[in-house]
Amino acid sequence: MKTKLKTLILAIAVIATTSTFAQKKEVKASESTINWTGKKVTGSHTGTLNLSEGFLVFDGENITGGEFTVDMTTLKVTDLEAGQGKEKLEGHLSSGDFFSTANHKTAKLVVKKAKKTDKGYKIAGDLTIKGKTNPIDFDLAINGNAASTTLKVDRTKYDIKYGSGSFFDNLGDKAISDEFELAVNLKM
Repeated sequence: MKTKLKTLILAIAVIATTSTFAQKKEVKASESTINWTGKKVTGSHTGTLNLSEGFLVFDGENITGGEFTVDMTTLKVTDLEAGQGKEKLEGHLSSGDFFSTANHKTAKLVVKKAKKTDKGYKIAGDLTIKGKTNPIDFDLAINGNAASTTLKVDRTKYDIKYGSGSFFDNLGDKAISDEFELAVNLKM
């Protein structure tokens, strides 16, 4: 009886040490940051967005999935002061010309694949903005309980064409770049 019990315990120990179990790591939304940059011919604007929730799924040290939701109603402009165009730009970015935040309160990123690299991970996922979903690839660096990336997003793929030289002629110095950048720092 003791031999069978020892054998059973040993078998469980071997299985436990050779098997990995998927672990869901929740992101601390209130400690994470999303900074955006939009460029135009005559300069750029910067601002922030808040993460509502998110998680990464790990199998051992490998990312196998994840999902992140951004609260688009938190869109803020940081390069302008109140009374000096800040409110006007925030209103315009929240309008139907851009992100239509009254109708599309969230944006979502779903991690589909992740490949480990020397510098972190190469992530392939689906990004949904304004109800439109498109594939996106980016590099993700992980350092302990923190992760960071910079994503370049082509806004025209999400039906955000206002001021785009790809769709409108004669914009001159009013043209706005099709791409905007998101610098994301996550705390887990």
